Amino acid sequence: MIATISPKNTLLTEDLHVLNIGLKGFSAPILQHNGNVLDLEWIPTFIDITVKNNANLSWTLATLIGDTTIDAANKIAFERYLAAQPVLVGIGLAKDTLPNMQGDLANGKIILHAGPPILWKDMCGPQQGAIIGAILYEGWANTHEDAQKLVENGEITLDPCHHHAAVGPMAGIISPNMPVWIVKNTTAGNISYSNMNEGLGKVLRFGANSSDVITRLNWMRDVLAPTLTKVLATLGTLDLKPIMAQALHMGDEVHNRNMAASSLLFKKITSAALRTDNIDHKNLADVLEFIANNDHFFLNLSMAACKSMLDAAAGVENSSMVTAMARNGVQFGIQISAFPERWFVAPAPFVEGLFFSGYSQDDAARDLGDSAITETAGVGGFSMAAAPAIVQFVGGTPQDAIANTLKMFHITLGKNNAFTLPALAFGGAPAGIDVRKVVDTSIAPIINTGIAHKQAGIGQVGAGITFAPLACFTLALAALGEISGDK
Repeated sequence: MIATISPKNTLLTEDLHVLNIGLKGFSAPILQHNGNVLDLEWIPTFIDITVKNNANLSWTLATLIGDTTIDAANKIAFERYLAAQPVLVGIGLAKDTLPNMQGDLANGKIILHAGPPILWKDMCGPQQGAIIGAILYEGWANTHEDAQKLVENGEITLDPCHHHAAVGPMAGIISPNMPVWIVKNTTAGNISYSNMNEGLGKVLRFGANSSDVITRLNWMRDVLAPTLTKVLATLGTLDLKPIMAQALHMGDEVHNRNMAASSLLFKKITSAALRTDNIDHKNLADVLEFIANNDHFFLNLSMAACKSMLDAAAGVENSSMVTAMARNGVQFGIQISAFPERWFVAPAPFVEGLFFSGYSQDDAARDLGDSAITETAGVGGFSMAAAPAIVQFVGGTPQDAIANTLKMFHITLGKNNAFTLPALAFGGAPAGIDVRKVVDTSIAPIINTGIAHKQAGIGQVGAGITFAPLACFTLALAALGEISGDK
């Protein structure tokens, strides 16, 4: 049977004009048969342009994406993260508890800050203001001018919180005489720390350093911490993972929304406080009122818990799993398991979101704080599906929150079934960011966060969503490629 072409079908009887999208090699056969071709250069949207334009990096990605050595290392790192059991074991002063907070570093004058390392002169306004406030709190200077001179003269050592197994929200300031939460991973024995949450308004973490800020910090040291220490002695150790898991079922994502987690913690503290002897009832009432009025009180514990889980995964040779994401208002940095002491840094992005009345994007500082440790651990922005109400704070819709969580499965090593999400049929949260997958898909890790005013002391001006810069991940990928090439 011989097929015939209908006269109405002009495809093979008239001049052929072809639009070729993709490889130019597809054009050759058409040109050989006198066809007309218009070539359009195109790459899939999931391929990062920086990778496309860098042949070496493209080859590195192609080599590492299926590297069995890295896959095996990631399995070890991810299992250590999953196995971690963060437990609140106490409260102490930073100088007595954090590693390397004593010694001859600037005569003991050391202040820790959020994000990767940065010089004083390069810091953003809120972080500089918070450091001045910490100097006044410590009594190293009596005026703002004298405090600034101490830093400018190099008499104060400035170091990232992460270098001392600690994390702090926003400016992230921890000075020697500040009380800190002590969280132990009972599985591996590693310990992490965080400062205590001051509440909202004019607070140190947003760069405020007025006398009322210092007065509150003194009260936290002299009343809040000692009172809670007595209560914790009655309560005993407190498992943090179950509180976080339950809070996810109650509408929190334990980063920007901690209403449920703080309430759960308040119940445990109150119950133990009623059984605690030799406690000042006036101080206890003030402490309970302070906690009850601070929906963010659990945030710092959530951060310390996430830090302990991720530190357990750090230091696995060849692992491409991300173990920290942190911002200092100027730079965004990540660390990966294979290089636990190395930062991969890019400019910190701005946050897109909702602003308080009277403020706009023009007032905003760049992304700031160590609190992205929560996203690194699979909660926060990665678990927004559990917290539909968070969109009223950061923008978007409940459907957007679910979509953001689903997208993160494309760049992670697996699920954390200890953190289940009701909106996803109680499936586990996406966790274990793999730098290879981030570069391969160009899907950047999502972060929901508060927005600080770019000037010190004004405070929070909004909240929203941002994404980790892809450049951090391409740098980490290149470093992995170097050690892979040495094998």
